[in-house]
Amino acid sequence: MLIYIFFSVSLLNSLHDFHVSSCDHSCTDKPVFTPSRLVVKYGDPTSANCSVCQHCQSSFGLEIPVGDKKENGTLISWTVDHLTEWGLSPLCYYTAAAGHQCCSSLEITVYNPPDNVVLNIKGNSWVWSEGQNIPLECSVQNVAPVENLTVTFYRGQRQLGQKQSNKTGDKPVSETFHLDFTSTKEDNGGEFWCEAELLLGPDGPQPPPVVKSRSFSATVFYEPYLSGALHPSPTVLTEGIPLQLDCSAVGNPRPTYTWAVPSGVSPTKSSVLIINSTTTEDKGQYTCFVSNNQGNVTVKFDVDVKRDYTKYYIAAAIIGAAVVIFLVVIIYFKYYKK
Repeated sequence: MLIYIFFSVSLLNSLHDFHVSSCDHSCTDKPVFTPSRLVVKYGDPTSANCSVCQHCQSSFGLEIPVGDKKENGTLISWTVDHLTEWGLSPLCYYTAAAGHQCCSSLEITVYNPPDNVVLNIKGNSWVWSEGQNIPLECSVQNVAPVENLTVTFYRGQRQLGQKQSNKTGDKPVSETFHLDFTSTKEDNGGEFWCEAELLLGPDGPQPPPVVKSRSFSATVFYEPYLSGALHPSPTVLTEGIPLQLDCSAVGNPRPTYTWAVPSGVSPTKSSVLIINSTTTEDKGQYTCFVSNNQGNVTVKFDVDVKRDYTKYYIAAAIIGAAVVIFLVVIIYFKYYKK
C-alpha cells in the first residue's frame, strides 16, 4: 500500500512538472505579475503578486523555490525576507479546458554592487614622460550581473574611456578592465581614478549603484614651451629707452635659461632680460636658450637701437642762442656806447 501511494505521488509530481515545463507563455489570457519585473539587491526583501485568471477555479499555482506564498482567490502573493538565490524565475500557471496550460514568468534581476574597485597601472609608476603609452587597469571585485556593468576611467572630471564586460551570468564575478592612452603635459598633476556603475534600467535603483576607486596623482615630464607673448621682430628702440625681452616657458622639470647677447653671454639666468638704458652698442641679435632634461627651445630677438639726436639739437640750440646773445652784446657796446 505504501509503495502504491509513493508511486502515485511521484507520478502526479512528474505529470505536474511536465505540464509546467511545457506550458504556453503566449496565450492571450495568461497570468499577470505585478510588478512585471523585479530588480532586487542581494539579501534584500522583495514581493510580487500573480493574478492567475478571472474564471479558473482550480489547477493553478505559483512555482518558486524560496519565500512564502499566499492565495486569495485567484490572486497569489509571494514574499521573501532575504533574497539570496541567483537566477530565479517564478512561474505562475493555470490549466484550462482540455488540459491546455497557460503560464507567465517573472523576470528577477538580483544584483550585487562591487565589493571593491581598484585602479592600477602596469609597472606601478605614476611618473611619466609626455607621449608615453599608459596602460591603466580597473579591477572590479564581486559584482553581479556583470553584463550590466559599465567601467569608466577618469582624469579629474574628464572621461578617458568606458569599458563593458563580454561575460554573462547571474552570480557575482570579478573582472579587470584595461585602457591605454597617450600621456600629455595636461596630465601633469591630474587625478586619475575609475568607477564601476551598474545600469539596471528603469526598474533598478535610481541613481544607479556606483563604486569609485581611490585616485592617484600623475607626474608628467615634458619639454619647455613658450608661455609669454611674442615680441615684434625687429624690436626698434631709441637709445636711452629700457629694453625688456621675455622668453618665459613652461616645462617639467622647470626649465633653465641662458642668454646670448651682442656683446657676448649675459650673466642673467632669468627668463626676462632687462637693460635699463640702451645705447647703440646694444643693437643686434639676442638669443634665449630654454632647456630641461626633456628638450629645449630657442628664441631669437632682433633689436635695433637708434641714436637719439635730440640732446645734440638742444645743445646746438643753446650754443647758437649763446652766440647770438654774445654778438648782440658786442654790437651794443661797440656802437651804442660811443
